[in-house]
Amino acid sequence: MQLTKAEEQIMQKLWEVGEGIVRDIRDKFDDPKPARNTVSTIIRVLESKGVVSYRVDGNTHIYFPLVSKKEYSKKQLFTLMTNYFDNSFPQMATFFAREKDLTIEELEQLLNETKEELQHPEK
Repeated sequence: MQLTKAEEQIMQKLWEVGEGIVRDIRDKFDDPKPARNTVSTIIRVLESKGVVSYRVDGNTHIYFPLVSKKEYSKKQLFTLMTNYFDNSFPQMATFFAREKDLTIEELEQLLNETKEELQHPEK
């Protein structure tokens, strides 16, 4: 599942609201807000891609994500790792560590936090 930048922006707002009408999604944007018709059109595209659905309440469509933010993020990261880092997590992590100019102390903290998370994934 590949989303455009505009589709990802709408999904970010939909994940924030959980579910809502077009106005709820649009209201999450800073000014200048996208046009209502733009948000509505992108929502329909996302629906056709199978990542958004809706329920009807009277004459109102209440939209909700079918894909969680975590699930989408995971897919995007694995695609990034596969396409740009020869499917190597260490290569990808090294790239970001260099780009962010992390110190040895920051890398050690990251390693410790990762170990803790792997030992206690239910947090």
